[in-house]
Amino acid sequence: MVTQPRRHRAAPPRLPCAGKPDPPSPRTVTESTALADTRRWLERAVIPLNLCPFAKAVHLKGQIRWVDSGATDADTLLAEVVEEMQRLAAADPAEIDTTLIVHARALREFADHNDFLDLADAALEALNLVGVLQVASFHPDYCFADSAPDDPANLSNRSPHPTLHLLREDSVTRAVDALPDAADIFERNIETLRRLGHDGWRRLLETGG
Repeated sequence: MVTQPRRHRAAPPRLPCAGKPDPPSPRTVTESTALADTRRWLERAVIPLNLCPFAKAVHLKGQIRWVDSGATDADTLLAEVVEEMQRLAAADPAEIDTTLIVHARALREFADHNDFLDLADAALEALNLVGVLQVASFHPDYCFADSAPDDPANLSNRSPHPTLHLLREDSVTRAVDALPDAADIFERNIETLRRLGHDGWRRLLETGG
């Protein structure tokens, strides 16, 4: 889930990231494992650590649309993303408030995944959905701009598999307005994750505690 109201563009890591197992190869990723891994990440790390204060409610209400992309290239993924943007924009927010597109077989390199966000933003513009939807991103090798690759702060956006998150602007605005300290979420997450460290993060994902 999104950890801040607006996306922070990230820089590709220049060094191996510490304390994180290598993502599974495309041959070992199946529909069930990709979504199961991502649900586990949400339920064991994102929600318990309150990395995204907006995640728990939509998860408990069943308002997340989970999409397991079969795409293996950017063009196929973009077609799926456009379809999901249209679906989310047309859906009743009470039924689908947000969409997670897990693309475990495509854009496995973080630099490629990060560059793809320009295409996603262009799709929003072509669909006249700028200001209606926004796109956030997660990746096993996510690295914020000007951040060291092994900084635990990067863990806030490190999902088990490459993932795109489609959000409704109205829902994000309401959630931010309801939180008196919304502007402090990002900084608070940095403190939490640095205190936890890579070993603590790994334990959370493996055992839930």
